[in-house]
Amino acid sequence: MSNQQPHRVTLIPGDGIGPEIVQSAKSVIECTGVRIEWEEMRAGQCAIPECGHPVPESVLDSIKSTQATLKGPMINVRGTEFPGPNGYIRRTLGLYANVRYARSFAGVKTFYPDVDIVVVRETTEDVYRGQEQMIGPDAAVALKFTTRAGASRVIRFAFDFATRENRNKVTVVLKANVLRLTDGLFLEEARNISKDFPDIEFEEMNIDAQCLELVRKPQEYDVLVMPNLYGDIVSDLAGGLVGSVGLCPGVNIGEDIGVFEAAHGSAPKYSGLNKVNPTAMILSGALMLEYLGEKDSAMKIRQAISDVLFEGKHLTYDLGGKAGTTQMTGAIVDQIENVS
Repeated sequence: MSNQQPHRVTLIPGDGIGPEIVQSAKSVIECTGVRIEWEEMRAGQCAIPECGHPVPESVLDSIKSTQATLKGPMINVRGTEFPGPNGYIRRTLGLYANVRYARSFAGVKTFYPDVDIVVVRETTEDVYRGQEQMIGPDAAVALKFTTRAGASRVIRFAFDFATRENRNKVTVVLKANVLRLTDGLFLEEARNISKDFPDIEFEEMNIDAQCLELVRKPQEYDVLVMPNLYGDIVSDLAGGLVGSVGLCPGVNIGEDIGVFEAAHGSAPKYSGLNKVNPTAMILSGALMLEYLGEKDSAMKIRQAISDVLFEGKHLTYDLGGKAGTTQMTGAIVDQIENVS
């Protein structure tokens, strides 16, 4: 048990399956002995009746204050004036890089062993800024927004990440042969920045060709960096390559803030059924511990998850098992406690 001051962390259960998997992650983190002072906040669809907005100012203040947040998935409320809560948090707080991990685990059935891909997605620009409008009753337009500063920031992050994590290659993914100005600007920045990292192999791919090659030979890819829309799509594709998006953790990174979340959505149809895979959320918690300097505890969590997946006795439906969320969580907790 650590004797240091507890880490302050904002906890956002979110919507749908969010509260269940966030509780799983919290339980696993606490069993490592790391001291956390949780500041639980309500955000998402569930916050609207009480607060009048999916992301109240108090939530933003808490995230800025603690600088580390564990966040469950949240529902975008369609047909209202409210912004999508995930994008709103990213844009408002300048969380410009969404990092999603897809790695093969022994014991998980998949067509592709030995996959270890990281998707770095720019999250403040592109068509996801939500700037759409109708042009008369029968047409609509969405603005694709790219700046040199925004592209440079996320691309440099990807190369810095690759260097820090001892990864060998960065691939920039675009459609610059068609979108010559917007994606062309992103590509220009990638080519320029790659020159500052001579030890990292640099590659550029069109988004359609990249999807084809990921399905053919995903083991050849390492760090992929791309604009917002492409990153959202490719990170889910990567989840399919390793057996389930329920195995894929993620984090939104800004200058001084980390918001850690699973790569998947809120799946409201499974809410309260004790059915879903908590692994992605728990692995996101491990990423958060690493961010907080608790590397040994993060490693314990990852090893426990690997052991439970390899053993195969406590797997959820998406992995071919019959265990519930709490059963799989309990197996991971038991594994940590047995080796501590």
